[in-house]
Amino acid sequence: MNFSTQVKPISYLKSHAADIVKTLSETREPLVITQNGEAKLVVMDVQSYEEHEATLALLKVLALGNREIEKGHFRSATDVFADLDKEDAQ
Repeated sequence: MNFSTQVKPISYLKSHAADIVKTLSETREPLVITQNGEAKLVVMDVQSYEEHEATLALLKVLALGNREIEKGHFRSATDVFADLDKEDAQ
């Protein structure tokens, strides 16, 4: 967990929801909510969430690509460009 991340108890979330929405929208820093002293959830603004999801999607694509390379399922860039040149010539 990032030490700059704010940590608040669930009672704070219940009583300060509007303030939390405003703060998270402005700072774009997540808020960790605890229950009985244990971290239970993370609250973040929508823009940060969407960026996080996009980053995860790109990482998944990269991981899939690496697996394909490890299996030997790839073509050299030279072959790909040669095929593209053939298509352009037609």
